[in-house]
Amino acid sequence: MVIGLLFTCHGAATLFDVLGGPQGGSTPQPGQWPGWWAAVIQLAGGALVLAGLFTRTAAALCSGSMAYAYFVHHQPEGFLPLENGGEKAALFCWAFLLIAALGPGRWPVTTLLARRRNAQSAPHKEVAGTLDT
Repeated sequence: MVIGLLFTCHGAATLFDVLGGPQGGSTPQPGQWPGWWAAVIQLAGGALVLAGLFTRTAAALCSGSMAYAYFVHHQPEGFLPLENGGEKAALFCWAFLLIAALGPGRWPVTTLLARRRNAQSAPHKEVAGTLDT
């Protein structure tokens, strides 16, 4: 949830010039490649991971966008993330890859909705004056 929140905040800062504004300079124009599209992925993908909706797919997309950012924008400046300023891109990439591989955990919205749906559709039996499901 924390990784999703941080990624969502990063996207919102880039798109809407809030929370300290974009860290890479100015706010990108709508449709501008790759800055605007990366910020949309950050905002939407981070929100989906935070909420636990389509978590694995969203996390894989977020991981891929950070891999792209690292290898295209940071890695040409130096081999290691500490040399090229790509620490955040590398950390987000690996964190989202881990989330994509392990899944959303125990509190995603989809699981909570499925539990509620199952509880409502289960037949109720009356036994000795109590209700069992």
